Amino acid sequence: MTTESTTTGAGPTLADLEQRATAHRDRPAFGHDALISCDRLVRIFTTDGVEVQALQGLDLLVREGELMALVGASGSGKSTLMNILAGLDEPTAGAAKVAGYDLLTMTAKDRLRYRREAVGFVWQQTARNLLPYLTASQNVALPMQLRGRTSRSKKAARAAELLDLLGVADCRNRRPQQMSGGQQQRVAIAVALANEPKVLLADEPTGELDSHTGEQIFAAFRTANEELGTTVVIVTHDQTVATEVRRTVAIRDGRTSTEVLRHTQVDATTGQESLVSREYAMLDRAGRLQLPAEYTESLEMRDRVMLELESDHIQVWPDDQER
Repeated sequence: MTTESTTTGAGPTLADLEQRATAHRDRPAFGHDALISCDRLVRIFTTDGVEVQALQGLDLLVREGELMALVGASGSGKSTLMNILAGLDEPTAGAAKVAGYDLLTMTAKDRLRYRREAVGFVWQQTARNLLPYLTASQNVALPMQLRGRTSRSKKAARAAELLDLLGVADCRNRRPQQMSGGQQQRVAIAVALANEPKVLLADEPTGELDSHTGEQIFAAFRTANEELGTTVVIVTHDQTVATEVRRTVAIRDGRTSTEVLRHTQVDATTGQESLVSREYAMLDRAGRLQLPAEYTESLEMRDRVMLELESDHIQVWPDDQER
């Protein structure tokens, strides 16, 4: 039995739509090749009998080896997401997997192992990352000691290697109060990397630092990404940091809303390199799309829009019935 076209003009035919539907069914499972996969993730808090939905069906994929930033206004849900990925909080519903760990079904023992082996975490507050009575080398060695199975000489060698890599080898015998804020944060990154985690997470790591020191901290994250191959996810409100990464994902109202991808482009005539950025709206698993506010406001789009399916794109128009 063949299906004949039931439409005219340049739009897709019924056969085209059926073919696309078949291709969609044959696609691999969502996030099958991602190191971090969040599928319709929900987190609900209850305070004084009032429910607050911090994450409202958030979708996110992070590939192994990425260096990316998560940005968003206060209350957007970005820190809630970070705490879930770090194993410090549990999702209410949806799915979240990191480096093969299912964050919704982990036992307490699995969660402890996950925090010790799979992820490293850097807090915004420099004082929160390091134990004040230990030297830099001792702070870096501590996660390895808690994990076990590492000799004293290997712990010392690993600590020395990381401190040298991040440019704070001269702080090895200093305690936190003997270091600057930037040195403390670089030592904190070394601590987070001690057990060779698959993912390094950082929540506003430059929030307490001046811009120059912040650049040094970001350089340390880039070094960890490039030299060690560690996947790095940074939550930040600092647009300077956000522009330093190849991928920036914005979170709005508990969902991923837009994504900016950057790549280097070489001019064929002059041979000069330039950084090209392109912004995308995020389409979630339910088919919901958050258009940038500046777009909808400039065209006075509200409540509903008109859609028109073309052969290779969808047109979005303001609702002419409102005019």
